[in-house]
Amino acid sequence: MKHSLLFSLLFLGATAAHAQVPMPAPAQSKPIALMGGTLHVGNGTVIPDAAVVFGAGRILYAGPRTGLLSTENAEIVDVKGQEIYPGLILPNTTLGLTETESVRATVDEREVGELNPNVRSLIAYNTDSDILPTVRTNGVLLAQITPRGGLLSGQSSVVQLDAWNWEDAAVRPDEGQHLVWPTSAPPRFFGGATNDPRAAERREQARQQRLNELEQLFSEASAYRYLSTAHATNLRLASLTGLFDGSKTLYIHADNGKEILEAVRFAKRLGVQKVTVVGARDAWMMLDFLKQNDVAVVLSRIHALPLRDGDDYDQAYKLPATLQKAGIRYCLDYEGSMETAGSRNLAFVAGTAAGFGLTKEQALTAVTLSPAQIMGLDKDYGSLEAGKSATLVVSRGDLLDMRTNNLTHAYIDGREFNRDNKQTYLGNKFTTKYGVQ
Repeated sequence: MKHSLLFSLLFLGATAAHAQVPMPAPAQSKPIALMGGTLHVGNGTVIPDAAVVFGAGRILYAGPRTGLLSTENAEIVDVKGQEIYPGLILPNTTLGLTETESVRATVDEREVGELNPNVRSLIAYNTDSDILPTVRTNGVLLAQITPRGGLLSGQSSVVQLDAWNWEDAAVRPDEGQHLVWPTSAPPRFFGGATNDPRAAERREQARQQRLNELEQLFSEASAYRYLSTAHATNLRLASLTGLFDGSKTLYIHADNGKEILEAVRFAKRLGVQKVTVVGARDAWMMLDFLKQNDVAVVLSRIHALPLRDGDDYDQAYKLPATLQKAGIRYCLDYEGSMETAGSRNLAFVAGTAAGFGLTKEQALTAVTLSPAQIMGLDKDYGSLEAGKSATLVVSRGDLLDMRTNNLTHAYIDGREFNRDNKQTYLGNKFTTKYGVQ
């Protein structure tokens, strides 16, 4: 009887373990050479019959196989007929902050209040989220963990998606502040927008008051930089000072053209050095303005209907190509229904952009090297070049096509991690149960 009980407990434990988040991979122990695949560097270059060699987490060689002098002591991995890509980088996400959107206890993406510049999303990031492995399976290996809510939401951080805890996951902590620009548009109800002029006046007064409070906070933060270190630290002001010396980026969340114009001018007037607009669905209306002010764009909602009845039906789809042609720095993110779980579809958002004006390599750059440049990671991530981090994936087919995206190998800093996740476990379980081929 004791033996039966022990067997049952062990069986249940083993079954439950299969559904857990896989254990992070150990550090790379010896060089690895991927041989024979087609290399997509991430900067627009494609190299057929390539070799990628990496050791101690860094790329030692990435180029034609014929140019590789030696593979001594390296583990040879034959990837002939497959595609090698940089790991995808996901901007503006609540990944690791939200588990089940309908269960409030699993949502930790916002703080109470309007002005929270000292909030750090990084310390709330949950490395044991069941969603993380499902996102990695489609090639997303880095993410910008971003807070939500209020006027000044707080600080985002870039993490890699295979770690024991948030300290190990951090790639670039507290790299930017997120400002949700207050809209001047009236709220919409089931019956449409209200036309009450008094209500509109009250809304505008409230909006102006919020902007005045924001300007006062930014002015105080700018002055705070010059205080001696003998003063007690003010966390709210200290967290903003990096905006004025260029060590942090101000991410302004705005879609409407008028609001983008207003927000960028506000930031520039107050001395903010680096500005990026997130959302930016009206960016096509103000190409010259964005270019002249060197404003980068994080495009959201590529899979979306037009904002207005008079817009082109494919306005959202072709916007990346419009920015590409205008020479504006941009990258793509995933924002929509089921934002956190849906972020696994980042590659397919890029694939859509490739179907509406971008080349496949331009679309790949928009989810690899471009976000790395905007977030200040491009010295280490975003493209497969000698000296950079060995953060890459190998797919049997086109990574940006949902019909052919099929990872066979994936590495973060040279560590090949377990690609299993809860969904693959359940798929295998019920395939076996019902005998599906």
